[in-house]
Amino acid sequence: MKKTFALFYAPVAALLLLGGCVNQTMKSQPQAMKQALGEQLFNDADLSRDGAQSCASCHDRARAFIDSRHNVSSADSTSAGAVSLGQDGVSLGDINTPTINYNAFIPEFHFDKKEGLYIGGLFLNGRARNLAEQAGQPFLDPLEMQNTRQAVVATVKSKYRPAMQAIYGEDIFSDTRRAFDAIADAIAAFEQRADFASFDAKFDRVLKGQASFSEQERRGRDLFMAEDKGNCAACHPVADRDDALSERLFTDFSYDNLGLPVNERARAHNGKAPDYVDEGLFNHPQVNDPALRGAFRVSTLRNIAVTAPYMHNGVFNQLETVVQFYNTRDVPGALNPETGKPWRKPEISATMNRDELGDLGLSDQEVRDIVAFMKTFTDARYQHLVD
Repeated sequence: MKKTFALFYAPVAALLLLGGCVNQTMKSQPQAMKQALGEQLFNDADLSRDGAQSCASCHDRARAFIDSRHNVSSADSTSAGAVSLGQDGVSLGDINTPTINYNAFIPEFHFDKKEGLYIGGLFLNGRARNLAEQAGQPFLDPLEMQNTRQAVVATVKSKYRPAMQAIYGEDIFSDTRRAFDAIADAIAAFEQRADFASFDAKFDRVLKGQASFSEQERRGRDLFMAEDKGNCAACHPVADRDDALSERLFTDFSYDNLGLPVNERARAHNGKAPDYVDEGLFNHPQVNDPALRGAFRVSTLRNIAVTAPYMHNGVFNQLETVVQFYNTRDVPGALNPETGKPWRKPEISATMNRDELGDLGLSDQEVRDIVAFMKTFTDARYQHLVD
């Protein structure tokens, strides 16, 4: 169902800002100045309503920029929450907080006419067109930082006025929306910094001829790519040494309904109505194809071994469980290894992908081999976190 296509990639520095407020002054400033300011803004809890949460609260640099905090949606007493707490310490989201490593390579949200697929966009449901739009939304979200555009700009003006004016012009605070867009632009520039995308995993070293896969990793690679076995590469293409960096993220940036069950732990605490159904991409205002109900963006597999919990709603806690779900979702009597019970019914079954997953026929050893291969996607600085 999925096909290879040319990536629609533009550097973050050239992305249009939320509201379309890029001007020549913004474009011409040294990127390093924006990144330094963006790092400060990213780590500043004062930009939330009560000064309790920063962007970094949900994106822990030491844990591959995921939300590593435990909360009531966690699977057990030590694991990270399936979804994140808001700045009030009570509100819970419904979608797992993804890593922001390698976000600078995600294409802008668009419809690829040749492939007939929606591609790219930020957040797992594609609701932000690009990285700058994504950077601004959490400040205003009623479940996240719970602030207002006016209050964010006022705080930034009081704390970072000289830097903002040096980068975006003396009159940057004359218009609240323009100032807010500049704040998002600075954070987006920070996320474009090279240390967010180091490309120094074992997989990268193998591509360069600096390392070799173990026998198990090699078997896992072959299974991952084989169309008659794992076929993971249908949506998570495997790069070779001649491919551009933008093609080394193990994702085609498309959208798919995997037939995942509701995360009951999250829903029990986040106040969603009993009949609530997450439509995923179909909630996007530009999307009107009912075949996309329940579809979410295919995530990068970079650092996948250290970014649990998994799936768009954090419903699985172990990487091996994810592969087993792909392997046996549709096999009668197959059990979820985390619960010892049969796989629960999908939240949206009518549109789920039945062609490329559900009954792959992999043995337990082959599942472990695929997991071993995916562990080679771990950046060097996070290797100590791998089991």
